[in-house]
Amino acid sequence: MENLLQFAAIDQHILTILVIDIAIAILLLSAMRFIAGLTAKVNTTDELAVKDNFAFGISVAGSVAALGIVLTGAITGEHSVSYEVEAIGMFAYGLFGLMLIKLGRLIHDKFALQHLDKIAEIKNRNISVGIIDAASVIATAIVIRAVLIWVDGLDVYTFVAIASGFIVSQVILVLVTRIRESHFAKNNQKDCMQEALTDGQVAIAIRYSGHIISTSLAVTAASFFLVYTPETIVENLLGWLIFGLIMTVVVSVLTGIAKRIVLWGINMAEEVDQQHNVGVACVEMAVSISIALILTALML
Repeated sequence: MENLLQFAAIDQHILTILVIDIAIAILLLSAMRFIAGLTAKVNTTDELAVKDNFAFGISVAGSVAALGIVLTGAITGEHSVSYEVEAIGMFAYGLFGLMLIKLGRLIHDKFALQHLDKIAEIKNRNISVGIIDAASVIATAIVIRAVLIWVDGLDVYTFVAIASGFIVSQVILVLVTRIRESHFAKNNQKDCMQEALTDGQVAIAIRYSGHIISTSLAVTAASFFLVYTPETIVENLLGWLIFGLIMTVVVSVLTGIAKRIVLWGINMAEEVDQQHNVGVACVEMAVSISIALILTALML
């Protein structure tokens, strides 16, 4: 009987935490939709339901999914000290994550795909740009979530650590974008990947999305090698950068090998870059993400 009462008390505690977390999550997810509209200077209802702008819908979906990913890292569940701490932590981390997602999108626009007017292209219903926009915020969210799980407590040091992990992820994502552009130019008579995306080549957008999401998963591997301590923020920043770069190279090499085996007999550059084969691009994306997920799972 005593065990049953203890179990009921635990269930009530978890249920209350669940209600708090879900309420805050819905509030923040709703805010993300309207923030997307403010950023693009459009009415989200008109874009989604009147104009049927699929590109804008994909972009908003990516933002909502990204925030949802971040919020999973903020939940403490039954380990919460109190309901107040859970609510404050969930809201604070969620709001900070929302800000970093928007900042990450800005960095991606200005430094990774600087020749592409993403907002204008999405307004013009460019689905390929909508896809890479969604993928970029999801990639950023994956790293933020990993750092949220890695840190301990709720103070200024945890926010500095989260910002540090965010900075590292953005540096590596920009670097990977430059490398992918170089590969694209090499395989396509020095054509520009960003111009291809502007032209609406969905297959290229899908493959690129696979690369940046798998890269973000590789960067999260740093959390398995480093121990969080508030006094070693600089060391942690360097550690995230070093391990992130190492794992990015490892994932890239293994992904390249896996793609050649899975897509044996298929000229991937010709099919995706020149014939815009969405099917082959989807397989490439799946292989990239799968290899990254397997490697990160091995680190647990």
